[in-house]
Amino acid sequence: MTSPAAHAGLPPDSRPLAHAFAVLRALSDGRFHSGEAIAGSLGCSRTLVWQAVHTIENVFGLQVYSVRGQGYKLAQPFEWLDMAAVRQGLAEAAADTWTLALVDETDSTNTQLTIRASAGAPHGLVLAAERQSAGRGRLGRRWQARLGSGLTFSLLWRFERGIAGLPGLSLAVGVALVRALTALGVPVALKWPNDLLIDGAKLAGILIELSGDALGPATVVIGIGLNVADPGPIDQPVANLAAAGHPLGRNQLLAAVLNALHDVLTTFNREGFAAFREEWTAHAAFVGEPVRVSFSHGQPVEGIARGVDDNGALLVETPEGLRTFHVGEVSLRRRRT
Repeated sequence: MTSPAAHAGLPPDSRPLAHAFAVLRALSDGRFHSGEAIAGSLGCSRTLVWQAVHTIENVFGLQVYSVRGQGYKLAQPFEWLDMAAVRQGLAEAAADTWTLALVDETDSTNTQLTIRASAGAPHGLVLAAERQSAGRGRLGRRWQARLGSGLTFSLLWRFERGIAGLPGLSLAVGVALVRALTALGVPVALKWPNDLLIDGAKLAGILIELSGDALGPATVVIGIGLNVADPGPIDQPVANLAAAGHPLGRNQLLAAVLNALHDVLTTFNREGFAAFREEWTAHAAFVGEPVRVSFSHGQPVEGIARGVDDNGALLVETPEGLRTFHVGEVSLRRRRT
């Protein structure tokens, strides 16, 4: 079942944003369109069109050419998400599981899906957004991307096993992303516990939020952000597929990722992370290299990364012996020697 792209994620006072999205769609073909023609097609005034263009540039961060006698033109057209196109790319088993929903604008797909989950939303609900105003990553870090530059979506998965039976889940999700991208010809590496890298720079991140009982059942919201094109100003080194020489369509990519996620989560539900340990290690960054493990409190630990155990915990060889670090307020970096 697919819900249409809509303004359902917009708050009630967001009519300017709704107008901006409507005008942006009118400019999606990359051609010049007069303000009069756009106004006529949308049933609004030319002033509202001008205001919408202003929002597109100053809020969405997209450049719009304005030429007297020709009108407006989007400097860099992009592919809109289309849930019907995504569904066409799903394998049969994945199509039977995923319910696809799309909004133009929301604060955070994880936040909204968590709200829907608590209200009884079905297993397999996927919520994608063209733009997040308050996207976030692990450790509360901000995750923002220019509209149309990537994939930002969350999915709901309900496990019969409890929270205590889900260690290593974020690493398994990373394996799914690697499967999807390598099948499309993109060489990526996994950085413990939940990042994907290209040439050492962050391509994608994973945010997992759990609720339920220790022994079951458990509800999991899995959020993913992936840079397809230049995401705009970011406060850390990032990569994107286009710049790395892999200009993939967003709908094709989302379908591939959802297919891989379906397979991995189904297996994880039966076997846990142990089924993916070798595959994760084969694609892991920093294994065998000097690393520094930092914490929100306390002194960092330095040593040689030795992979992960069957629960997805990081193994680091230190002068005091092999130490184990679990996902939490922990950050891993390559140590410069």
